Amino acid sequence: MKNIVVLTGAGISAESGIKTFRDDNGLWEGHDVMKVASPQGFQENPALVLDFYNKRRKQLLEVEPNAAHYALKDLEKKYNVSIITQNVDDLHERAGSSNVIHLHGELLKVRSSFDKDLVLDWKKDLNLGDFCEFNSQLRPHIVWFGEEVPLLETAALEVQQADILLIIGTSMQVYPAAGLKDFAPSHCQMYFIDPQPAIQESQNLRIIKENASTGVKKLVESLLQN
Repeated sequence: MKNIVVLTGAGISAESGIKTFRDDNGLWEGHDVMKVASPQGFQENPALVLDFYNKRRKQLLEVEPNAAHYALKDLEKKYNVSIITQNVDDLHERAGSSNVIHLHGELLKVRSSFDKDLVLDWKKDLNLGDFCEFNSQLRPHIVWFGEEVPLLETAALEVQQADILLIIGTSMQVYPAAGLKDFAPSHCQMYFIDPQPAIQESQNLRIIKENASTGVKKLVESLLQN
């Protein structure tokens, strides 16, 4: 079986109703991203940060996977599929994908402020005073600005094994995630699905100028027929 590696970003979740990470003016849901997505922001105003993620978590539980998520699951009928996502939602898993790497963490998990490896599933509100077993405040299991991306090396190793690479709903302009495509082997065929692509086609790169839900479905149908 050939290996397909899929890189996904905010564009694939936006069609399920999840707001993109931040808009052009650098705000996330009206907040300065550094105030809600950095260790400094959490240290300065933990209540604000916890409330922010409580609202994101609640929103996530109210939406469903869309056609693009389900189409990617169908690829597993014929290919070894790994999904590397910059998204913190669980929509790939809910659609049935079995191998998902979350570069930037997961909204439905929390972790200890004392021990980063102590991670818990969490679907309710997270409040000040919710402590881990080490009597330390629990925090969102999110990779914030200024923090290392612990699964980046794992993701790079997956891309190195790719026969086909799909890039969906991400501009691939934000590093370090944007550098992952450079790990693809020379024989790898790449597909970039985006309604407003910021890159040019080349011999190994085909651009599909569509939204994720329609573009992914068409591409998957083609790949399953080959």
